[in-house]
Amino acid sequence: FLVVSNISPEDPSAVIGGNERVVRPRLADAKFFFDQDRKKTLESRVPGLDKVVYHGKLGSQGDRMQRVQAIARAIVHQLGEHQPASVQSHDELQMLAHKVDQAARLAKTDLLTDMVGEFPELQGIMGGYYARHEGLRDGVAIAIEDHYKPRFAGDALPRNHTGTVLALADKLETLVGLFGIGQLPTGDKDPFALRRHALGVIRLLVEKNLPLDLPELISAAVPVFGERITDPRPALIDFFFDRLAVSLREQGYSAQEVEAVLALRPERLGEVPRRLAAVRTFAGLPEAPALAAANKRVGNILKKVEGGVAAHVDAAMLKEPAEAALNEALRRVQPEADAAFDQGDYTASLQALAALKTPVDAFFDGVMVNAEDAALRANRLGLLAMLHAAMNRVADLSRLAA
Repeated sequence: FLVVSNISPEDPSAVIGGNERVVRPRLADAKFFFDQDRKKTLESRVPGLDKVVYHGKLGSQGDRMQRVQAIARAIVHQLGEHQPASVQSHDELQMLAHKVDQAARLAKTDLLTDMVGEFPELQGIMGGYYARHEGLRDGVAIAIEDHYKPRFAGDALPRNHTGTVLALADKLETLVGLFGIGQLPTGDKDPFALRRHALGVIRLLVEKNLPLDLPELISAAVPVFGERITDPRPALIDFFFDRLAVSLREQGYSAQEVEAVLALRPERLGEVPRRLAAVRTFAGLPEAPALAAANKRVGNILKKVEGGVAAHVDAAMLKEPAEAALNEALRRVQPEADAAFDQGDYTASLQALAALKTPVDAFFDGVMVNAEDAALRANRLGLLAMLHAAMNRVADLSRLAA
């Protein structure tokens, strides 16, 4: 151990000895607790979780453990659905499901140990050590140790797939449960650290680039609570995107860039960094300001149409050269932009749209959208609806308009 003293004694032995007298009993206590705890297996402690209250409205730690298990199973299932599985990856998925189930069952049992009772900051960490001493496979032990991660801003993420799934399930259970009974953070008060839990989920999804949809994850967690909660999904989705927006601005993205990407509420948070990079590149193009302004104008026009507008054009009804030219440019550019989008190349997708600047400008200069003829007006609105849909797949580009 290291001691820093604000004096410079001629003989430091008294300082050393005094500190040793303080530290030695604590180390002896820790060794005693460690030896005592290992007399019982983690599995033998599982029934004891039913006797520990987690929350008055949400039941015991045993109830919570079962919910985390169910959510973790759902996450593994979603991973399998979103990643077309070969025979090998199917076997890996089955193994992951088994390890996650075991780790979720044992993850909270160290709360019942003497060591964690005396040193609460060691929860999770001691569970990992005890699991290793029992000879459990290392992946399960690491997952138990890591499932609280990230504990704070800048903390490391779980080291393996099992720990990642378990950490996600644990945090989602906390968020869905507490939101479901109305325990939302207010102002500076966040007694259950829900903001930290939400940021933890965001970091896991983004930094691990997991092929998981946030709304689908939350929807899988809601039913495991049965009648204990009311459906928290709308409020919780808003909460996640609020936290994500704050986090992205703290990372140096502009408010406009963040708003443009998050306005579409992308379901896969792992895609957000690539979308932001694409928006930043697009915003640097000379065509960007005019296209953003045009996109905002198109959006405002379409909002005023009662009943919405179908994105469809009858080419035979395009009378003005400028509207025919825009339709032709759109039919040429859109396949390129869509192909890049489908391949996840969001930068190329947005860059392809730059070719629309000249025909879009000419359209607004030479075409009366709200023509007196209803069929002509509907056709032009349909063309604008096609343009709007093509331009706003990666981000809401109108948010870049000055």
